[in-house]
Amino acid sequence: MQIVRTVDALREAVDKLRADGGTIALVPTMGALHAGHMALIEEARLHATHVVASIFVNPTQFGPNEDLDAYPRREAADAALLQKHGCALLWAPDVAEMYPAGFATTVSVKGVSEGLCGAARPGHFDGVSTVVAKLFGQVRPDVALFGEKDFQQLAVIRRMAADLDLGIEIVGLPTQRDDDGLALSSRNAYLTDEERAAARALPRALGEAAAAIERGEPAADALEAARRRLAEAGFDPIDYVALCDAESLEPVDSPDRESRLLAAARIGRTRLIDNIRVAPR
Repeated sequence: MQIVRTVDALREAVDKLRADGGTIALVPTMGALHAGHMALIEEARLHATHVVASIFVNPTQFGPNEDLDAYPRREAADAALLQKHGCALLWAPDVAEMYPAGFATTVSVKGVSEGLCGAARPGHFDGVSTVVAKLFGQVRPDVALFGEKDFQQLAVIRRMAADLDLGIEIVGLPTQRDDDGLALSSRNAYLTDEERAAARALPRALGEAAAAIERGEPAADALEAARRRLAEAGFDPIDYVALCDAESLEPVDSPDRESRLLAAARIGRTRLIDNIRVAPR
């Protein structure tokens, strides 16, 4: 597996991969890779001839009081994992390469970015959409893969790719979970053993609420019950527990169309997010 750190070297490497008519699948990451990322790499191999992964801890999607400096960075171990799983190329730029002097452009996606994590983390999705737009322009993939755990992020990227006529297929992979149901996340490494045990309440609360809604119970009651369970488990603050249309992410009162139950809450110093499908009635 080749590792490149400049845009010029990346373009040369991608051109070589395409020389025999090969296609490119991109898996963007911020590193600290885990089994969820490897599932994306394995899925990417089914969609294209060659897989390119990126590792870039993007400063523009972190707020002033968030964990940019503490975010785990372990490129050597990540590169070994990527090579083991058949990745052809690792794109690993530094901040100066991604945002050179004079950089002045921001990509903003309205609508799907504005509620949920967009409300709790102002500017976050502008940072996400800008860096992903740059990654798409740099790698020029045929297909790009993202996990459904970051469901709002996936919706933002799909909207951006469609609105800008990028011609890139966006594939979402179902959330990968640990044996106890907790969604795999690089930020799980921040949890103490006690917090890790308590965090299991998040997927359980969402599962119970989704089942209640699908049984016909009022969504408002199910959402309130989920909030109570999270509070009892030690989550504080609870940013949101919401039932939303799966495409627009507009809040809905009942799942008369494809919907998602989404939540974000902090336990200790770690902010966790999760979501679950709610079947239409």
